[in-house]
Amino acid sequence: MSDTVVHSGHAAPTSLAERPEHSSDSPLSIHAMTVAYQRKPVLWDVDYDAPANALVAVVGPNGAGKSTLIKAALGLVPRASGLVEFWGEPYKRVRDRVAYVPQRESVDWTFPVSALDVVCMGRYRRVGWLRPVGRAHKKVALECLDRVGLADLAHRQISQLSGGQQQRVFLARALAQEGDLYVMDEPFAGVDAATERAIVALLRELREAGKTAIVVHHDLQTVPEYFDHALLLNMRVVAAGPVNEVFTRENLHKTYGGKLTLLSEAAEAVARSGLKVR
Repeated sequence: MSDTVVHSGHAAPTSLAERPEHSSDSPLSIHAMTVAYQRKPVLWDVDYDAPANALVAVVGPNGAGKSTLIKAALGLVPRASGLVEFWGEPYKRVRDRVAYVPQRESVDWTFPVSALDVVCMGRYRRVGWLRPVGRAHKKVALECLDRVGLADLAHRQISQLSGGQQQRVFLARALAQEGDLYVMDEPFAGVDAATERAIVALLRELREAGKTAIVVHHDLQTVPEYFDHALLLNMRVVAAGPVNEVFTRENLHKTYGGKLTLLSEAAEAVARSGLKVR
């Protein structure tokens, strides 16, 4: 059973199945989630159901709580209140189905391991902790490196890789986990054009395979091109749904306020994509 939480002074139900607005088919369901750092709310009363078999962009201004949203959902930072489920289950029961790609800046890239070693970490739950990684698992890891275009760098130390190559190694590690939901925190940040193309191709592969990817994304111009769903966030959910319905001037104004340069760039991107801007 999921833990009972308290929100707004009332006991919350122990399962989102008790709430008709949430679906057990959703890869990620969030109900009434609030997160605070030193008593200052970062996210407030967030409700969201992620669609299955979709590429979802989480967008919003700096400090809007985008990274906090996914970290709190995964239990990496504490929640002040709220309930989170994955396919109607608590995370601890389905964690093998969820692959997480953290921000590259949060990783110690000086650690003396090879690219292949890092990708093999994605196999640990299948191998078992403190057990050697066998030939079959290394073969899967190499295949994942090949999928991101790095098979020839498998034995290179991660400290010797470029920023874009390091990001692709982490994507390969997530692939090696063979999950059904991929949660990515700013995978496009600071990467070269080749890595950006590789990430986009990988996301589309995942969707074609029936997977879901939830991606914290900072570039509004590419949202209509790369994603089919969007979650617009600024401490609270401003809008969520298909890009062609929610990625509008009105919702962008609500999300970003007076940052008109961003808004005009986003509107131009929408216009180029052929989507209707309302």
